[in-house]
Amino acid sequence: MIVGIDPGISGALVTLYDGAPFSWTLMPSVTIGSASRVIGEEVADWLIDNEVTFAYIENVHSMPKQGVVSTFNFGHATGVVTGVVAALKIPYKLVHPTSWKKRADLIGKDKDAGRQKAMEMWRHWSALKVKWKGQAFADAALIAKYGEKR
Repeated sequence: MIVGIDPGISGALVTLYDGAPFSWTLMPSVTIGSASRVIGEEVADWLIDNEVTFAYIENVHSMPKQGVVSTFNFGHATGVVTGVVAALKIPYKLVHPTSWKKRADLIGKDKDAGRQKAMEMWRHWSALKVKWKGQAFADAALIAKYGEKR
């Protein structure tokens, strides 16, 4: 069972089975003061429950004009996810966003293009209908799809 992981606080984890989304969850997180943090234990439980054998994690980086606090939070979330995967001894590969987006024909397209693409690929996946959740699920699923074709 492979998983695609969009590691941000507003990200998701999606497993594929025979090319179709099998299990998915939004990134488990908690707000502490003004900071949001990924709940590593819940990520670990989900990966174990879904018998994940390989993970494809988006290799994220800071973006221009992104604030210091949001950059730190994004990096912290990515570190927690990568650390949990490594601690569980699940082999993984970091995937640069341009790599999976190029394969999905999303380069130069808006943020919602991934959700639209996923809706075309998996017409009966109702989790894609709510825009913000659907974008997270779509990105994670397309990251997994990228890995599946490697």
